[in-house]
Amino acid sequence: MTGLAWPGRGRWRLHPVVRAGALVVAAGGAALSVAGVREQGAQLTPRVDPPAGARLLTDGVYRFSRHPVYAGLLLGGAGFAVLRRRREPLVAWAALAAVLHAKTAAEEQALRARFGAAYVEYAARTPRLLGLPASAR
Repeated sequence: MTGLAWPGRGRWRLHPVVRAGALVVAAGGAALSVAGVREQGAQLTPRVDPPAGARLLTDGVYRFSRHPVYAGLLLGGAGFAVLRRRREPLVAWAALAAVLHAKTAAEEQALRARFGAAYVEYAARTPRLLGLPASAR
């Protein structure tokens, strides 16, 4: 995440439409991450395994994403990296995407082990990062 704030001045100009789009994506990603964190509440953890007593979240933003915090970080980070107008933040964003891809796979394995069929059913109808639930398609 800190690589997104790589120091230095921008190296290219952004068209005003691209700048506006990047701002919207960055703000939307931040809002999505915050919403996911708020819904997690006290069960939020940086670890892969859900904490003891955790419940499977399937409503709110978790209806549109199995990992809304990560989806928001990726969206927000992409918008911010574009706004930085440097190559290094874009590379840092790609590294963040790779790390979060690996972490989501490990978390999903732990969630399947913890919640069994309930998680399998949830995963079948809800996109990993972002999209419409299967019931709305």
